[in-house]
Amino acid sequence: MSHSIKYTLSSHVLDQTLGSPAKNIRITLESLLKKEGTWATLKEAITNNDGRITASEFPTLEAGSYKLIFHTADYFEKIGVKNYLYPIVIIHFDLSDKALGSSTHYHIPLLLSPFGYSTYRGCLL
Repeated sequence: MSHSIKYTLSSHVLDQTLGSPAKNIRITLESLLKKEGTWATLKEAITNNDGRITASEFPTLEAGSYKLIFHTADYFEKIGVKNYLYPIVIIHFDLSDKALGSSTHYHIPLLLSPFGYSTYRGCLL
């Protein structure tokens, strides 16, 4: 595995119940510090009106383990949803040559509803 490869990251949150982008969701990007066995916050950002955080808003990343933490309780409360199951959604992922494919860009969308969510590796740059 080459540690000189640099990766870019973006995200998109779609509200499946409303059928629209989920704007103003706070997302925290964390990195695993292997020696210490702890997580370090690299960036916090807020989704824009299109529910996106672009690659230019996240730092360039190296191979390693990361988490995107979507703070969904605040979003649900703001839009008047009082009953929901997931106050936060954590997506833990690894950036490496093994998952590289043909691109060093990772787009990680979140499809969100009050009682469920789904994610996948998208292909947006």
